[in-house]
Amino acid sequence: MPTYDYACKACGYRFEEFQSMSSDPLKKCPKCKKNQLQRLIGTGAGVIFKGSGFYETDYRGGGYASDAKKDSEASEPKSSDSKSDAAPSSSDTSKSDD
Repeated sequence: MPTYDYACKACGYRFEEFQSMSSDPLKKCPKCKKNQLQRLIGTGAGVIFKGSGFYETDYRGGGYASDAKKDSEASEPKSSDSKSDAAPSSSDTSKSDD
């Protein structure tokens, strides 16, 4: 069931109403009690799952996991093994001369 936005032309009161799609639009303003209520046309919204038990990854395709793994591997810094491949420093060579 969708949530509809309403605005009163008489007093300017705005509110949301959760009602069935088959229900008739409301006409009487709950604040000023005049029959000047108008249902507003919105752009709509995506499905929003609220509460525990819903995760954004629940409905993703299988390719998402492999793409995420590739991205994380590409963004990881190089390991410390590259330091051992480097040429010895001057302090290392002076110790071996003793």
